[in-house]
Amino acid sequence: MEAMKVLNGKELAEFVKERQAHEVRALRQAWHVEPKLAIVVTVDNPVIDVYMRLKQKYGADILVDVGVHRVAQAEAPALIKSLNKDETVHGVIVQLPLESPAETEEIVNLVAPDKDVDGLGEHPVFEPATPLAILWLLAGYNIDLQKGKRVLLVGRGKLVGAPLERMLASSDIDVHVADRKTTNLKTEALQADVIITATGKPGILQPDMIKTGAVVVDAGVAGEDGKTVGDLAPEVYERDDLTITPTKGGVGPLTVCALFDNVIRSARRVAEASGKKE
Repeated sequence: MEAMKVLNGKELAEFVKERQAHEVRALRQAWHVEPKLAIVVTVDNPVIDVYMRLKQKYGADILVDVGVHRVAQAEAPALIKSLNKDETVHGVIVQLPLESPAETEEIVNLVAPDKDVDGLGEHPVFEPATPLAILWLLAGYNIDLQKGKRVLLVGRGKLVGAPLERMLASSDIDVHVADRKTTNLKTEALQADVIITATGKPGILQPDMIKTGAVVVDAGVAGEDGKTVGDLAPEVYERDDLTITPTKGGVGPLTVCALFDNVIRSARRVAEASGKKE
């Protein structure tokens, strides 16, 4: 009997983190540039606070300064404009969701493109962290998306589905998308060799919707009974023929890595433009 193959993002994240620590050390020593990320927070939410502490701890581990700026949403535009001008800040992210989500687009687009390390603005210089993390995870386990593979994205959200569709399509990958208008998700899913799901709807993918030997990446996040859950029904994990992300430690750890990779790239660009290497 085959065993389920697990796509362990936590393991890969350790290698990436080690590389990043070396890169940051080089920036600090050779260029006297101290990479810095600013997080703009407009809501008081314990779940968001967990993610924030995670980013602060990761930053501390690799010597990237992480500043958290808590303001009312009405004050966010002025703060973002001042962070854009601050030459010591290399990345600015607006922690979502906002208190008034209707203003999300407007506020996110205030971040200068060369500091938009979340890649959420209209003219991104950097790729968004979660899609990047998903591609790193698949590459890290040698999962080839070419060679006649049919890839299905479930969900076309701003954070994951839409940018990932663009990134895959630009690499000539056979990518299909199921969104709210899709009436036959089961039929679509059963044809896919690789399924990447990010809807935030618990249990949207059931075991009978996935073909034998498929690769399944769950990037969905939702709260259910006080726990964080993904898009896959728990019964999917009872199958032993799939290559799949674990319930914890799949895409998440690499998403944090990808965000900090963008901050480091931004800092390196500033360092090289100054031309003051020792």
